[in-house]
Amino acid sequence: MDVREINRRVIEQFRAGGEIEGMHRDRLLLLTTTGARTGQPRTTPMMFHPDGDRLLVIASNIGAPRHPDWYLNLAANPQVTVEVGDERYEAVATTAEGDERDRLWSMLKQTYPFFAEHERQTERQIPVVILTRS
Repeated sequence: MDVREINRRVIEQFRAGGEIEGMHRDRLLLLTTTGARTGQPRTTPMMFHPDGDRLLVIASNIGAPRHPDWYLNLAANPQVTVEVGDERYEAVATTAEGDERDRLWSMLKQTYPFFAEHERQTERQIPVVILTRS
């Protein structure tokens, strides 16, 4: 499975406005971060969860032992671009911490049980990222 090719295809289908093969368009966003090492824009499709006027994205990396590259990028530069539905806007990404992280993580695992499985597969704490419109 070539993840880069899958992501390229999903980004193309998302931006074309049509169906996205194997995914629910209403739960998908495109997150553009700035590469921590390269300084180049990097766009990643991912699932999100609405939380009031904020969006939540989860750096589970399917339970891998390391954080996904997009998370490392936004940790270095929290200014991101979000594409959701027909809208594109600038946002600030922050990692939830403490009680807020515990509350959000509990809710996310109840809503999407596969995140509990991702948590069991790794020793790292899976970041919950809050995207707030700039």
